Amino acid sequence: MDKIGELLTRGVANIIPSKEELEKLLRSGKKLNVYLGIDPTATKIHLGHAVSLRKLQQFADLGHNVTFLIGDFTALIGDTSDKDSERPVLTSTQIEDNFKTYKKQAEKFLDFSKIKVRYNSEWLDKITSRDFIKLAQQFSFGDFGSRELIKKRLQSGRRVGLHEGLYPAMQGYDSYFMDTDIQIGGTDQTFNMQAGRILQKSWRNKESFILANEFLAGTDGRKMSKTWNNTIWLEDKPFDMYAKVMAINDDFIIQYFLLATNLPASKIGDNENELKNKLNPINVKRGLARQIVKELHGEKEAEQAENNFEKTVQKKEAPKDLNVFVLEKVMAIDDVLVLTGLAGSKSKARRLVEQGGVSVDGEIIRNANEKIKTGIIKVGKHRFIKIKIKKN
Repeated sequence: MDKIGELLTRGVANIIPSKEELEKLLRSGKKLNVYLGIDPTATKIHLGHAVSLRKLQQFADLGHNVTFLIGDFTALIGDTSDKDSERPVLTSTQIEDNFKTYKKQAEKFLDFSKIKVRYNSEWLDKITSRDFIKLAQQFSFGDFGSRELIKKRLQSGRRVGLHEGLYPAMQGYDSYFMDTDIQIGGTDQTFNMQAGRILQKSWRNKESFILANEFLAGTDGRKMSKTWNNTIWLEDKPFDMYAKVMAINDDFIIQYFLLATNLPASKIGDNENELKNKLNPINVKRGLARQIVKELHGEKEAEQAENNFEKTVQKKEAPKDLNVFVLEKVMAIDDVLVLTGLAGSKSKARRLVEQGGVSVDGEIIRNANEKIKTGIIKVGKHRFIKIKIKKN
């Protein structure tokens, strides 16, 4: 399979209007305008986002005009495509703080000598009321209201902000303003990306394409998302990254090879055959964890992470490479677990403690209200974090 064939198949869930039409256009030799947008609603990018980042780089390597778009304006609205409630409104200062490190993180996958970085506030800040009305006329609120999660909220009597209905139109305007040929995103972005196709067709009489990528499962099997605390962050330290990969369900090993590594398809096929032959999946998973850490941190760091992991699992030692979290004040263990991301909620944190799954400096904690000052917290078999108190 050549580069175009792999670009259109590996990790791709859907192509609109069709794979055949897009392949024909790509093989014509025409240089296309391609973009991927990410709203800075958090300070970090996770491995799930990287599925689309890898795809963007593939287009850049083929010589197309590629843009990495930071949605600093659309982040003011917040996309609720995969949310069952209204997003909290971010301030301009929060958004600015969030996207400060985006480019640095994305450099793990993107060669910015081939890729432009733009911010959609460049044009959305300047749109006039007259232009906005013209834009809004292209869309139906009924279409937005029929989306599954929005429909559920309306039927249950929960609030749906008017601004939420504007998000797809704003994203569509991004695509129109940049005269986009191809939009890249996850399948949950299909509705929003369709808005771009509508504007291109209506205002330019131009056919454009959507390339929707598959989701990377999080550590709990659901879509990787900050909301569910199941993420592998690009900024995770090597040991933490290695341990998180080792914690995924065996059913997702091949998906991770396909979506979260640059390993050639032939090598992935070898791993798939090993799993089908019912050999111990732990060896394949070790290879996966090592590959991911190597690509993001380097060969030496991957080897050290693997050695540390073996010590923590087999010899029950704390790893040398630990994330350090500085607390503002002394807190109860359940609050610490939530704050550090070791538990998704306070109820889950208390349940972990009650089940004997939490220890501090090797001592199992039995009381969720116990105050923690400093020490190494361990959750489960191989999740660690070092706690310190901020010095005044």
